[in-house]
Amino acid sequence: MASEHPYKGIFTSLPKSGGGEFGKYYSLPGLNDPRVEKLPFSIRILLESAIRNCDGFQVKKDDVEKIIDWENSAPKLVEIPFKPARVLLQVPVDLVIDHSVQVDVARSANAVQANMELEFKRNGERFGFLKWGSTAFRNMLVVPPGSGIVHQVNLEYLGRVVFNNEGLLYPDSVVGTDSHTTMIDGLGVAGWGVGGIEAEATMLGQPMSMVLPGVVGFKMTGKLRDGVTATDLVLTATQMLRKHGVVGKFVEFHGEGVGQLSLADRATIANMSPEYGATMGFFPVDHVTLEYLKLTGRSDETVAMIEQYLRANKMFVDYSEPQQERVYSSYLQLDLADVEPCISGPKRPHDRVPLKEMKADWHGCLNNKVGFKGFAIPKEEQDKTVKFSFNGQTAELKHGSVVIAAITSCTNTSNPSVMLGAALVAKKATELGLEVKPWVKTSLAPGSGVVTKYLEKSGLQKYLDQQGFSIVGYGCTTCIGNSGDLHESVSAAISENDIVAAAVLSGNRNFEGRVHPLTRANYLASPPLVVAYALAGTVDIDFDKEPIGTGKDGKSVYFRDIWPSNDEIAQVVQSSVLPDMFKSTYEAITKGNPMWNSLEVPVGTLYKWDSNSTYIHEPPYFKNMSLDPPGPFGVKDAYCLLNVGDSITTDHISPAGSIHKDSPAAKFLLERGVDRKDFNSYGSRRGNDEMMARGTFANIRIVNKLLNGEVGPKTIHIPTGDKLYVFDAAMRYKEAGHETIVIAGAEYGSGSSRDWAAKGPMLQGVKAVISKSFERIHRSNLVGMGVIPLCFKAGEDAETLGLTGHERYTIDLPSKVSEIRPGQDVTVKTDNGKSFVCTIRFDTEVELAYFDHGGILPYVIRQLMKQ
Repeated sequence: MASEHPYKGIFTSLPKSGGGEFGKYYSLPGLNDPRVEKLPFSIRILLESAIRNCDGFQVKKDDVEKIIDWENSAPKLVEIPFKPARVLLQVPVDLVIDHSVQVDVARSANAVQANMELEFKRNGERFGFLKWGSTAFRNMLVVPPGSGIVHQVNLEYLGRVVFNNEGLLYPDSVVGTDSHTTMIDGLGVAGWGVGGIEAEATMLGQPMSMVLPGVVGFKMTGKLRDGVTATDLVLTATQMLRKHGVVGKFVEFHGEGVGQLSLADRATIANMSPEYGATMGFFPVDHVTLEYLKLTGRSDETVAMIEQYLRANKMFVDYSEPQQERVYSSYLQLDLADVEPCISGPKRPHDRVPLKEMKADWHGCLNNKVGFKGFAIPKEEQDKTVKFSFNGQTAELKHGSVVIAAITSCTNTSNPSVMLGAALVAKKATELGLEVKPWVKTSLAPGSGVVTKYLEKSGLQKYLDQQGFSIVGYGCTTCIGNSGDLHESVSAAISENDIVAAAVLSGNRNFEGRVHPLTRANYLASPPLVVAYALAGTVDIDFDKEPIGTGKDGKSVYFRDIWPSNDEIAQVVQSSVLPDMFKSTYEAITKGNPMWNSLEVPVGTLYKWDSNSTYIHEPPYFKNMSLDPPGPFGVKDAYCLLNVGDSITTDHISPAGSIHKDSPAAKFLLERGVDRKDFNSYGSRRGNDEMMARGTFANIRIVNKLLNGEVGPKTIHIPTGDKLYVFDAAMRYKEAGHETIVIAGAEYGSGSSRDWAAKGPMLQGVKAVISKSFERIHRSNLVGMGVIPLCFKAGEDAETLGLTGHERYTIDLPSKVSEIRPGQDVTVKTDNGKSFVCTIRFDTEVELAYFDHGGILPYVIRQLMKQ
């Protein structure tokens, strides 16, 4: 095979220092092209992949040349194919088949033993489906439930950095079905989130079609000051990058300041790439990476192979040596000494607030009109206090009272310094006699079992327990909306008195309605700050000037009294985080757990669908599919299903959290004999298209302009004027043979890379979405499902064009896909005589091919049928 390869001349051996060889690889220096030396490290990974997979068909020599000439070709938005080494699936998935790539599947349970048992009781069908998949298909690894958060498991265990695949060496790279797959970029592994639709095609052997990205060089200098955490750094970087504009781009971190950051700190920054809008935030491999690999149990021989390969292929950074100047598309710089303690909120991750300004910012939010930074609380109502009885004791809430405090999320629970920092805050507070109020719902959900081991080793877990931060499980909890119910008395006090209650969490997402329906203010903070705010019981506090509480000696206790120094944290990390913890944790993962091992699953390569299941249902995407593609389609006299504003997230479109008792989804479950207590969540029922179609646009916080300011999951059925749940209106349109569209503002589809946010609208009959702009992955998902994405022209939107959503819309497209160009202009006409021009957001020729076939899945199936 090597002798026939177009780049056989650079296929060479990597020798071992003691004799023999690690394997063979394609040498980038062997190209003898000076342009390669200037390429960002992240682009070199794309280049190596293109060279290795160059077959003259899926990947051509012209594609390799485009990447080598990145400095000139990237500004032209050229298209390239990319074949990642792995696909990482966050359960549930719709299709699990692999022909050419390593597939890793991981999920997380929501509690320790008791909740694990509940998880298996509720989700046994889904788990059984996955276990069947792991036996039915080759090259597929399933990490059992209860093992941890997928991204932390990827970082600590699954990430290879360099693959040795039967003697062929190449860089690890991964695409995953969760947007925070980018966490692995902190390990020097190129990885980013894609929709489940695109991942499915990749597993079926299709190369990903992508626009060759620009790369923002983010230079770090200096060192973090004492008392400043990695979370403070990532919130600062998120704000800077969001302002700079990095959507669709890679960010590559470099400079001597990077050498001062631990691997866990880098992973924290990389994790939040979706929040600053980048495809990935990449940290090239250096000595810190190698030390982390050893810490987490990778063998000395494996680490030696990784270092030698990356050095030989010019993919390793040694900060002790003079740095080769690399070219970037644009440049940013941050002195780490300028970073200060901060949090972000109350409704978006990039709305950073310095801690010293938090009290003033909070009062500004109370005063401001309703929006991302406003609640419009009348002045006379801002200081009201609501007293209520909580388990027989007097309790009180005010605007800003903290009712949820959660140490959660892959962003921070992978980082020993902030986790042990939180434990030290709990220790100091406990010793001084402070105590979290019992009506504050506290929780600790580590990303893996390793965290439990080092908290126990340090002797600090008991202090977290005393403050209510007991371990509830290993997985995604509050950050994804799995907060659970508040106590009835707390819920009533909030609802009946219109209190703007707060949640403080160490997560990465705080969009309104995501964390909990009753917490309108949600702040992202480091784990130590989560504990501090839980102790204070409010976000309406100036930590510099006001006491957190009163100690057992009757004296005021201030923030500075409970905040640990960086040296204190470093000493505990050094003595408590040990390699054996990682080895023992992940050895146990490979053996499974009793509940997983006892699952009985069918044998064979065809799954036996259960028509009565409300969890797993045969998807409808291939029903009545013809051998020939149907061709492109326009939109004729479509009604507007919803007219929404800016920053509509995938949580608004397809919520993952609780199922409201009066919703179409609840009605569907009740009709099938499912008790309310067994509703579970939308996220757990993603394997059933009938459920998820009903859950589309079911977020209780969505604002639809057709409802004239009313908040909730309903819309107006234009022909009759009836106010209906969105699903019910969509079905009424479909039954009458009417097409529908959605009108939106900027950043439509931001948030999680949730493929159901595209599948759901398609199943509801939506043919097109017209917005000011799209989030990268969501636009791709719409294309994948055959929904037309259109963008208003710059300076225009529904409001400036005088569109109300009560019009009918026609979008004429050519009948042949060859007559459509990526990014061309199309005219949209309404039934009241208006017309306007939009840009059609099929960005590549491959995406046009998907559209011609009715979506990516029919396209892939037809391609396979030709083989």
